[in-house]
Amino acid sequence: MVCAALLTVQCSLFTSCNDFLDILPMNDVVLENYWTEKADVISVRNSCYESLTTSDAMSRIGIWGELRSDNLFAGANIPNEVSEVLKENLLSTNPYCNWAKIYECINRCNIVSHYAPKVQAIDPNYSEAEMKADVAEVSALRALCYFYLIRTFRDVPYSREPSIDDTQTYIIPATKFENVLDSLITDLERVKDDAVRRFELDRVNGSYYSFPAVNSSRFTRVAIWALLADLYLWKQDWDNAIKYADMVIDFKRQQYDELLSRVGDINEIGLIDEVPLYLECPTGSGDTGGNAYEAIFGEGNSFESLFELYFLSSNDSQVNSWVSDYYGNRNTPNGRLRANALSFGTELLDVIQNKIPLYKSTDGRFYECFRVDGKTLNIGKYVNGNVSYNTKSVTSVASLRLNTSYRGDNKAPWIFYRLTDMLLIKAEALVERGQEGDMDAAFDMVNIVNKRANNLTQALKKDEYINSKNAMENLVFDERRREFMFEGKRWFDLVRRSRRDGNTAYLVAAVKSKYEQNANAIAIKMADPNIIYFPYAKNELKVNPLLQQNPAFTNGEDSEYSR
Repeated sequence: MVCAALLTVQCSLFTSCNDFLDILPMNDVVLENYWTEKADVISVRNSCYESLTTSDAMSRIGIWGELRSDNLFAGANIPNEVSEVLKENLLSTNPYCNWAKIYECINRCNIVSHYAPKVQAIDPNYSEAEMKADVAEVSALRALCYFYLIRTFRDVPYSREPSIDDTQTYIIPATKFENVLDSLITDLERVKDDAVRRFELDRVNGSYYSFPAVNSSRFTRVAIWALLADLYLWKQDWDNAIKYADMVIDFKRQQYDELLSRVGDINEIGLIDEVPLYLECPTGSGDTGGNAYEAIFGEGNSFESLFELYFLSSNDSQVNSWVSDYYGNRNTPNGRLRANALSFGTELLDVIQNKIPLYKSTDGRFYECFRVDGKTLNIGKYVNGNVSYNTKSVTSVASLRLNTSYRGDNKAPWIFYRLTDMLLIKAEALVERGQEGDMDAAFDMVNIVNKRANNLTQALKKDEYINSKNAMENLVFDERRREFMFEGKRWFDLVRRSRRDGNTAYLVAAVKSKYEQNANAIAIKMADPNIIYFPYAKNELKVNPLLQQNPAFTNGEDSEYSR
């Protein structure tokens, strides 16, 4: 079965389809009149990003990376298909097994890669350097999409050929996880130096500086380094994961030095053990925290951001529906999901009295990520526009002086990579490499992230961790959970740990903690390493006989398609 969508001259929107790839039929007339100039390439390139901002794409990005983790509970009015995922009752008929929207983005990227060199050959205004930069950009976006697919489904159909003709068919078998991962790395290594390092210089604007949104909402060379660091982490190539994380950290140090040379002191950003990060309490502002949250999640496109989806304020139809519907918004503060109260409690006083194992009372991330409403623990990250609190000698709810306000629109950014990602990727790789001095260095990376959140207080004790690899592994994963709560990373972190350990013990112990009922049954079920991935959608198995269903889902209704 082939699905078709007509590519219009404007090429601003593509019709979605429900099959493996979005086929864009191009007869000779369309080709002659469309792929002729630089603007055509730019239009389709921009549509690659636009396709990920749709509700269908965003919900999959969020659900695949976060929903099955120990962070989330079901809230009110939750759709049945989402509830079933939360219950670990996954069937191939569940809509969230459908990957069409992500493959749509992949196909757009393939099309740009295919036609950009042809356009460059006939348009004198389109330089070879610009063409190569565009190809690098869509190669990175394509790699990100495939990275989501393999982390969710494990083995997936992999192609870099565009679907541009109704006569083409894409009935191909799934490529092994490891082979896709290697191909993504090879592809990015090939194009990384062609990517734009910075789209334009940071400019002084208003009080002292601004960072153009384009530098974090499009794939720059630095964002490709960040993606490569993550890919190498999953490949268990520790040296290269460390190398690329360091390249990003060094770039940010240089950027910070440039800012200082232009504008003088920057009270909002400071060096924490030589790494420039937003300070929770800006210099000279007393003990009121929340500055880092507002910059990174409230305003978005921050100094620390490496790549994020940006939702245009000028486009009324472009909203972050995943955050708005499932986390909450100013009109409906309580979204369809809740935070895992079994792990995090429902009383602010519990945190203040250090009764929550994951968070210390001085850790501002708890007050930024969660909103306590009676006995309900709601999600605050991305929902709040700003948060302020005082954790200096906090002893009571009143002394915390917590204030929050909802963001004024439904256009929360969605961050894929930010600077603290690189610190914790480096920390994880150092722990796993385990050479002399690596445990100390790994602790230092974690400590930078933790100290920022705790208003520069030393909340971690090195001697409790560095003499045990297991303790250090757990520290890194705990810090990642604290830092990236609700950012669509936790489930993938658990999957990565399971792949490395060769078993699901750590994942099962984590996820089991959120179930009051049937916890043991779910633990037994999730001991199967195959079940940590989603099943292929039933309709994909029907149209592609070369796909073989995940063996964890070959009973019952899927058995006839298990081949």
